[in-house]
Amino acid sequence: MRAAAAPATAGPAAPAAEPGRPASGIRFDDVSVAYGRHGEHTVLDSFDLTVEPGEVMALLGPSGSGKTTALRAVAGFVRPARGRVLIGGRDVTGLPPYRRGIGMVVQQYALFPHMKVSENVAFGLKAQKTPRAEIPGRVAEALEMTGMAAYAGRHPRELSGGQQQRVALARALAIRPGVLLLDEPLSALDTQLRSGMLAELARLHRELPDVSILYVTHDQIEALTLADRIAVLESARLRDCGTPQELYRRPRTAFTASFIGTANLLPVTVRADGTGVDLGGRRLTVPVAEGVARGSGATLCVRPHLVGLGDGGATGNSLPGKVTEVQWRGATHRLDVSVDGHRVMADVRELRTPPAPGDTVTVHFAPEDAVLVPAGLTGDGDHHG
Repeated sequence: MRAAAAPATAGPAAPAAEPGRPASGIRFDDVSVAYGRHGEHTVLDSFDLTVEPGEVMALLGPSGSGKTTALRAVAGFVRPARGRVLIGGRDVTGLPPYRRGIGMVVQQYALFPHMKVSENVAFGLKAQKTPRAEIPGRVAEALEMTGMAAYAGRHPRELSGGQQQRVALARALAIRPGVLLLDEPLSALDTQLRSGMLAELARLHRELPDVSILYVTHDQIEALTLADRIAVLESARLRDCGTPQELYRRPRTAFTASFIGTANLLPVTVRADGTGVDLGGRRLTVPVAEGVARGSGATLCVRPHLVGLGDGGATGNSLPGKVTEVQWRGATHRLDVSVDGHRVMADVRELRTPPAPGDTVTVHFAPEDAVLVPAGLTGDGDHHG
């Protein structure tokens, strides 16, 4: 079943690759992958997605959502039960990995411990039978690009985790791939190193504007920071796809809203006159798009940082409730407020005297800060286009 939010698009024709670099761009054309003796366990279901030349596409989703399977289908490590994988407009579904013109960095880097850094980086070039005279220059170029030129003579055991990650990246870049596959490459790093490597990956993307990057992660911050677009997967299916700003500010499914950032998701009924919604017996003013059925159930999405403490006045939506939890988070306090049995989270600027659990408060949000997700686009079950 295909997600209505992200139909397949062939996109414009891929531009010619620069000399010495394979063609860029990835297309999944109705790709399904299944395991088991009779293919009874589907791990990727009718996946349609186009990654444009030079684009960074993050595949984001929980464990078991199918994101790594999609990446492995591009790499050639799994064969689809149905559909095609195209790289640079060429059908590579039946090609072995070494003929696909891709570079890949995995979670644990997979460096050869007995080889020096320069030898690790040269490995892919030798496997591709690059002329021997070209290899030293290509190795030096990749190490310079990743800031590891000074470590060419060391062994992996003499490097930090972040440095090993850079070497793995240099090895992938040395073959000058048209497509770069990153499978949770920062998961083994601590928070500070991860932040630094995100900046390095963003810099490398600017220096390699023609390379398509498919980035698998379960970390929403990595996806929001690095990606041009994000594809959200859940239960082997594509649920949503768009720019980070689109998915965060105007999520099309409740699953997207809850997985990318934190969201208040409230069950409401769309009023028949289209002027807003009802939360239980409370009338709320929110934008109702033309495609949302009047009188139907829907999910109201409001981000916690857009919920304020106090009465919203004539232009806001006020919700009285009882505080159930207060968390100090440095610059903000997170308030959990029970409104008619529904949990509403409010991230408010650090309060000198925050309310205590059990206190009665009023929270509010502006109509334009709310998004309605129609019934049937919650991220649960099947979605039909």
